[in-house]
Order: sequence, then C-alpha cells, then structure tokens
Amino acid sequence: MNINLEKLMEHPQNLILKLRNNVIDGKKITKSDAIKLFNLDDKFLDQLSDAANFITRHFHGAKIDVEELANIKKNFCSEDCIYCAQSAFFNTKIDDFQLPPPNQIVKQALNAKNEGANSFCLVAAWREPNQADFEKVCKIINEINKKVQISVECSLGFLTAKKAKKLKSLGVKRYNHNLETSRSKFSEICSTHTYQDRVETLKIARNAGLELCTGGIIGLGESRKQREELVFEIAEFNPEEVTINILVPMPGTPLELQTPLEITEILRVFSTLRFLLPNSIIKISGGRELNLEDNGKKLLLGGANGIISAGYLTMGGNPIQKDIEMIKEINLEA
Repeated sequence: MNINLEKLMEHPQNLILKLRNNVIDGKKITKSDAIKLFNLDDKFLDQLSDAANFITRHFHGAKIDVEELANIKKNFCSEDCIYCAQSAFFNTKIDDFQLPPPNQIVKQALNAKNEGANSFCLVAAWREPNQADFEKVCKIINEINKKVQISVECSLGFLTAKKAKKLKSLGVKRYNHNLETSRSKFSEICSTHTYQDRVETLKIARNAGLELCTGGIIGLGESRKQREELVFEIAEFNPEEVTINILVPMPGTPLELQTPLEITEILRVFSTLRFLLPNSIIKISGGRELNLEDNGKKLLLGGANGIISAGYLTMGGNPIQKDIEMIKEINLEA
C-alpha cells in the first residue's frame, strides 16, 4: 500500500502540484526535484507551465516588467564569444559607434519612460570600461537621474570593486552580467575570458550592494543537460532578475547556421527557473520576436514576468506599445 502511494505521489502531475504548493508555502525545492521537473516528458509541459504561472501570479501579481536597452558602445569588442555580432573577431558587417553624448541617451531614456518602460539598461560592447569611458558612463547616468527618473541598470562588462561602488553611489539599481552558458559549455563559446571571470564580476557587484541580473543564451548548441546546469548555476546567485536570451544566429559568426531550439526546450528553462526563483523577475530577452511565434505570450504565462522591448544590441524589436498591447491581450499588466 505504501509503495503504491509513493508511486502515485511521484506521478508527474502530482509531483508538479506538490512542488508548486511547496513553493507557494515558502519552501525551497530540492535540486533532485527540480531536475525531475526540468526533464518531464513533453506531454506534462503544459501542467508544468501552468504551475509556474500560478507561482508567478502569486508572488508578482499580473505585473510584467518592461525594459528598454541602450547600446552605448557598439561593435569591435575584444572578446571572441562565438555567438556575438559585436566581436572584433568576426566580420558581421554591423555598424559601430563609440559612446554618444549624454543628451542623446537621455532623450532615449525619456522616450522609453514615456512609452511605458519600467527600467533602462546601459549596455556597452567591451571587455571592461577603461577609466575615461567609465567616467563618461557615469556622466550619462547622472544626466538620466536628473532629467528622467527611470530605474537605471548597467551592463558594462567586467568590473572592479571601485567601479561597482561608484555605480551604486550613482543610484544604479541593478548590474547585468550574464553567465552566457553553463560552466561545462563555456570554453566552447569563448576563449578570451573564462566562466570564472564572469562569476567574479557578479560577486563584485553583489558585494557593492548592487542588485544582480544574470542569465544566459540558450540555443548555442548546448545539450539539455547543459541547459539544466545553467538553470542551477543562475539560481545559485539568487538574482533579483534573470534574463534568458534565445539565440539569433548572426551572419558572419561561427553560429550563423545553428539550428533553433524547440519551444518545449525553451519552456523547460523558464518554468523550472520560476520554481527555483519565485521572487525574481524572469525576463524574455533577445530572440523573443524571431524565435517565438506568439512574441512570448506562452512564456509570460509559463514563468516569465518581464520582457526586453524596442530592440536589442544589434537588431530591432517590437515597439513598446505593441508589446504592451500583447501583454494586455493575455490579461496581464505592463
């Protein structure tokens, strides 16, 4: 009798319900249970997605975090990340520019706020900022704070403790520094720095009092097991925000012919992350429009509660108003 009851409780539908209720009750799920969720048969993914949505609505309500990016330094990055159109190692024929004047970025931030963005992230394509460029970024942040009053986030590459503390003193809320892929996959996608280098910058940002945004790119040719690893590696940092990009193969990069992921594999990542990080913003980032036929509706009802809108670092995206309408169509709020 006890054996039969144990088997019944381990049935995927019952497991999903049990773990969903545990998360709602404030309990952490074990790694072994999370692995079971991540590797469920496809026929149970709708239940997993629904449970992740239930958790999201419980902890976050109907609110969807909408963020706009500003690519403040584009192209000719010194790193050789094989997915990236901004790497100086690859001939991708994208345009380039250096740091623009503060008034140009302030105008973009103001437009983002007026269109409905909740946050504005400054992103630069370099390994790390030199002192002169860092001071220019600080001036841009000051001007945005004075003239726009929108939540400012930064993604500036590797940081020293001194620079991280300076960003904190300027009122930067969150530092975005992705792991990119699992530790076991990392050496296949980049040779100019290590996975541990990325970990160290996240630790520096956290120690300076900055909130963390971290995540990665899925669809790089990694195995499901490596996506599973990435999910746990992200969760270890307990970040306030997670950003998951879905690879857009860029012409001129080594991954330009990469086969896209199935939606079922994408769902596993978002739903399992929600079970592990119920309080975090989990954001659908690059590749949303090109890889998802519904622009992300299913993921926003399956664990995600944030999007990047109005374009990415080297490509355009939906206008914010179009995304806000999409959010309203599924009875959520921007």
